[in-house]
Amino acid sequence: MQEIVPGLIYAPGYLSREEQQELIDDLRAAVKAAPLFTPRMPRTGKEFSVRMTNCGTLGWVSDRERGYRYQSTHPETGAPWPAIPRLAMRAWEDLSPYKHPPEACLVNFYDASARMGLHQDRDEEDFDAPVVSLSLGDTCLFRIGGTERKSSTKSFKLQSGDAMMLSGAARLAFHGVDRIMGGTSTLLPQGGRLNLTLRRVTKA
Repeated sequence: MQEIVPGLIYAPGYLSREEQQELIDDLRAAVKAAPLFTPRMPRTGKEFSVRMTNCGTLGWVSDRERGYRYQSTHPETGAPWPAIPRLAMRAWEDLSPYKHPPEACLVNFYDASARMGLHQDRDEEDFDAPVVSLSLGDTCLFRIGGTERKSSTKSFKLQSGDAMMLSGAARLAFHGVDRIMGGTSTLLPQGGRLNLTLRRVTKA
């Protein structure tokens, strides 16, 4: 594992190809129960360029009327979220020093044109708990900054099977995805990237 910036722990090749395929199979089953949806920005109602779903007891959603939040049910079907896949839970146990389990696993799907602007993950109650991330599919260019939007940034590539943890000084750092490098992985037959982020939402 490498510390890219203070608090950002990077584990390249954390998942083997076979484990990546197992996780994809689990996510396909999860998406049948909790279909991908397109969130919207608060106030403006502008659509995100990524589609998403969640696993766990809580899921992150966003819409024009109520904004960013966690809730226990899918915003379109009203059904509870499916369970967090085994390998995602293992990643939390392997990488996270936090003694309580995650409650949410946000699954973002990026097609070749999708981006994620610089943002902070701050809708959780306990910032002592890290955010653990897994990448599947096409490589992305990931950007990390500081706790202020104007802070200088550093970029590096996240490839299929890589894991990462934002903790400590990096827990509230601004971060985002600048672009998706199409054709860099054969894991997803139609291309694109899946990113899983595991979060503890409530204080234990």
